[in-house]
Amino acid sequence: MPQYIAIIVNADPDDGVSLWFPDLPGCISGGDDVEEALESAPEALAFYAQELIADGRQLPPPRTLDELKAEPEFADDLRKHTVALIEWPPREDADE
Repeated sequence: MPQYIAIIVNADPDDGVSLWFPDLPGCISGGDDVEEALESAPEALAFYAQELIADGRQLPPPRTLDELKAEPEFADDLRKHTVALIEWPPREDADE
């Protein structure tokens, strides 16, 4: 099952948590805490995929952590922040 890397950014306690996907420019998720941001990440991916499909495109294949670390524009964020793997498409039994 493909997994997209998400970079989790803790702003400060009053602003909550956001996460973004280096492979998916503009695809972000957020929440009051890390758990909430991670729970909403598949929904953000679904919305992003729908928008691409509407434009006649598909989601790009996810890159590995090593591939992203080799990209100068992402290397610093990957060192400074926590990363998570978000499975796509989500498993049907994920909520059970």
